[in-house]
Amino acid sequence: MGSNMTMECAVVFLALLLFAGTSSAKRVVTVQTGTLYRTVDSHITIWCNVSGYQGTMEQDFQWSIYLTSAPEREIQIISTKDPNYAYALYGERVRSKEIYIERVSGDSVLLHITKLQQQDQGEYECYTPNTDAHYLGVYSAKMNLTVIPDTLSVSSAGQTLSKVEGDPLSLTCEVSKQTSQHSHLSVGWFLHTAGQTAAQEIITLSRDFVLRPGGTYRQRYSSGDVRLDKTGSTSYKLTVYMLQPSDQGEIYCEATEWIQDPDRSWFAMTKKQADKNVVNIQATDKEFNIQINTERRAYTAGEPAELRCIIDAQSIPERYFSVSWVFSSTQVAVMGPNAVPVLNGDYALREGAGKLTFRKESDAIYLLKIHQLRQEDTGKYICRVTEREKTATGDFIDKNKRSRNVQISIQPLKSNITVSVTSNSSNVPEGSAVHFTCTVNSITENQGRLSVSWKLTDKQSQAWEIVSVDQEGMVVPSPSYRERSSYGEVRVERVRSGTFTLSVYNTLPKDQGLYTCTVTEWVKGPKDEWETIGEKSAGTPVTVTAVESIFFMAASSRTPSVTYNESFDLQCIVKPRYNPRVPASVTWRFKPVNGTEFQDLVTFTRDGSLQWGGRYSSFGIRTTIDKSSSNSNFRLSISRASKQEAGTYQCAAELWRKNYDNTWTKITNRSSNLLGIKVLQPASKLRVSKADMTLAFVEDSRVPLNCTIASQTSPDAQYTVLWYAMKEDEADAELLLKINHNSAFEYGTYAEEERLKSRVQSERLSPQLYSLTLHQAELSDSGSYYCRVEEWLLDPNNAWYKLTEETSGLTKVTIKRPEIRLKVEESESNMTVKEEDAFTLGCSISSQSSKDSHFSVSWYVISSENPERECVFSIGHDNVFGNGNCSSSEGQGPGSRLQFERTSTESYSLTIEKARLSDAGNYYCQVEEWLLDPRNAWYHLAEANSGVTVVSVLEQGSSLQSVICSNDSLFYFIFFYPFPIFGILLITILLVRYKARNSSKNSEGKNGAPLLWIKEPHINYSPTCLEAPSLSLHPGSVE
Repeated sequence: MGSNMTMECAVVFLALLLFAGTSSAKRVVTVQTGTLYRTVDSHITIWCNVSGYQGTMEQDFQWSIYLTSAPEREIQIISTKDPNYAYALYGERVRSKEIYIERVSGDSVLLHITKLQQQDQGEYECYTPNTDAHYLGVYSAKMNLTVIPDTLSVSSAGQTLSKVEGDPLSLTCEVSKQTSQHSHLSVGWFLHTAGQTAAQEIITLSRDFVLRPGGTYRQRYSSGDVRLDKTGSTSYKLTVYMLQPSDQGEIYCEATEWIQDPDRSWFAMTKKQADKNVVNIQATDKEFNIQINTERRAYTAGEPAELRCIIDAQSIPERYFSVSWVFSSTQVAVMGPNAVPVLNGDYALREGAGKLTFRKESDAIYLLKIHQLRQEDTGKYICRVTEREKTATGDFIDKNKRSRNVQISIQPLKSNITVSVTSNSSNVPEGSAVHFTCTVNSITENQGRLSVSWKLTDKQSQAWEIVSVDQEGMVVPSPSYRERSSYGEVRVERVRSGTFTLSVYNTLPKDQGLYTCTVTEWVKGPKDEWETIGEKSAGTPVTVTAVESIFFMAASSRTPSVTYNESFDLQCIVKPRYNPRVPASVTWRFKPVNGTEFQDLVTFTRDGSLQWGGRYSSFGIRTTIDKSSSNSNFRLSISRASKQEAGTYQCAAELWRKNYDNTWTKITNRSSNLLGIKVLQPASKLRVSKADMTLAFVEDSRVPLNCTIASQTSPDAQYTVLWYAMKEDEADAELLLKINHNSAFEYGTYAEEERLKSRVQSERLSPQLYSLTLHQAELSDSGSYYCRVEEWLLDPNNAWYKLTEETSGLTKVTIKRPEIRLKVEESESNMTVKEEDAFTLGCSISSQSSKDSHFSVSWYVISSENPERECVFSIGHDNVFGNGNCSSSEGQGPGSRLQFERTSTESYSLTIEKARLSDAGNYYCQVEEWLLDPRNAWYHLAEANSGVTVVSVLEQGSSLQSVICSNDSLFYFIFFYPFPIFGILLITILLVRYKARNSSKNSEGKNGAPLLWIKEPHINYSPTCLEAPSLSLHPGSVE
């Protein structure tokens, strides 16, 4: 028997391993259901769970948000894996722990946002990184969060009130909200007394509009002493008709705004308190009363019992009470004002063993709890209270009171039954019957009725309830055995008063295990209810031999690897060593190369028919199925193999048996070993030209690019061409355009970003030459371009498949702007005008960079008083005055002195009327050249300055002298440049005279005639004077 059990365990373990190898869990991520509504500055938690995963038991979680202002943009918030995961928008809040993740378990977390902001509104996504061997399932989940303003308002006129015990008290609280979403309010009044950390609830109007008094106010609410009324749309009035000293303290109103989440649960969005009212109450009574409170007075031995001694008095915390418990005239426990319990005799031992407790629940309640009652605990219990009060003379007096007697009775329970179980056999074959007999014996006469429960504990130690018979004789089968019991396969009977039988017909392998009979004895309780007084169990094991232990199969193939259009055979050998009348169904199963699970391909059913699987019905076109006459060999033949038939094959068989209700039951199933079939594609001969090229074009030009296929695998091949573009400063290329093998166009992200959809043109010039043309080239089109060619062929199923792909060489394209040829006339000139006269300044463009150029022209002046240049006039390239590169101080309009004229496309002039003395200075014009780019946007290409025109303005009525001195160039020309010439002339005259004198002296000196001499001419010159220099010759004296 032991060896059979070992073999059966091994078979089951092998079946579990085979099942585990062919199945995989699917990851599922779930997040809290939205939309959630939360208020600003509130604390929110959002849960996220993951299940069906593999790998480590502790999964990582990543939270992101999609803001309503940018729903397509993911903003990372926080991660359990990466501390630097958050974007800058949330980084500081994550570091300050305003946002954090609480891990509930290895696969469950809570996202905490401790202080919500308006910008936190959006769609939240919880993502779990993959830890599985394959991607399978759902890795993220989303929910929406709406952040709304906090509109809850709670107000009450805080005041200090002095009352006398028994006086009425009325307080009003105003509560309102302006939330647009549907929400509920709960309003409550609370009392905070001195020395207490927590406030006690007086009465609350819940969100469901139900009045709920606090624990200490429940009795007063029932008697009508405490009320809460809604007197208006926002007014809530608290009324206490008879104040007690315990009501003294701070009474305040607290309101909470609730909203119902999508999971139907209510959430407190915000909570606020009003100003507190201080209520002082003067006590009028020092008497006290005592009562004992217990749930019941009749118990069964072993049950717990709680006795409470309740003191009814005023100002209990300010008074000193001692409480003692008396049982059957004997004091068993006492507790003084220091709240330290002292127990006597046996009660002290029971308290030390944890079977008895004496403690102070509150200032007015003292609890005596007996955890396990005994028979000797039956008797009378009394609570005795002593108050020690200090008199006016300083003496202490004791006031004693005792409660009424409370009689507690404990009923004993005894049961003397014994149980034994026998069976007709301990080892039965599957399908036969097994009978059990449960015999109940009692030492003494039975005190009550018996109930029987049959239970099966299987090999995995899992208990299953089978059927039970209660103390009144009613048979109740368990849910798992109800159907079998209705068909008579499970029967239970009471043969005699102490004998019960269980019969299980048509046994199954799951019926193997330990059968236990549990007998319970019942008696009537004090309230005529059934009570248990004892229970006994006994059992016996039964082994059921399963037929699947001798059922085997195997699969084989001679051609594990084929190419397209070849054939291959698969064989499945089934060796049933069981009754041949039990039919078997055999199924060929198939899993594609990239598949995750097997699908049924074709099945030989148990009645001999052939049934194709729905998912791979196309296999029947080229597939042949047959089986041997002995039903032991099932062959699957596939011709003209394609990639669709590549994958893993497996043969599975099922053994069936006809049930009692004429239905079929699958007894067992077996799976063969896995057969891997490879279907290879033909070798590729695709070659694409890889020559690198460099092209340069001017902006707005047409840029042609070519992609050449040098060789191909088959003349019937079709191609998918993908054009890629790569910026000069970027390492990765982006898809520009895709032309599928079926001639369908598909634009890439680069075409969207660079506005190329309307400017790109693709052509197929020949079966092996593809071209791409960029129209109206822009500077942003500069970069490297290449094509990637995918070769597509028809497989045996007339379906296109991609054989291979190749990438071409790079074509570097450079787009430039036009060459700068702007030139402005640079000759300098002088101009003298009279005050109140007009003068004209010219500006001539000698050459331009493009025939489509537009110009912005500005005139500047530099005067002697202001060395900085000053803007005189400007006109923009759009022919708008004052829209140039400077702003004129001279006003525009009808009264302006400036007159602009454009005599031709290259000539501009500016006339300044009514010249002023301050207009004198050096004038020049500045020309800016502008062009339209292909996107119809103006850009600045170049600029140039003209030569300087020196303008002098004469004051009205000035002489020639003032004209000359006012013009430096004229002044130097008249008074400075002539002097060197005149000096040379004078020196020449003196030399001539000197030579003439010498010759005259030689001739006339002899006669005594005097000689004449000429003094050096005297020149008066001042470069700053307004008068012409004077030149005078003085005659010499005769020696």
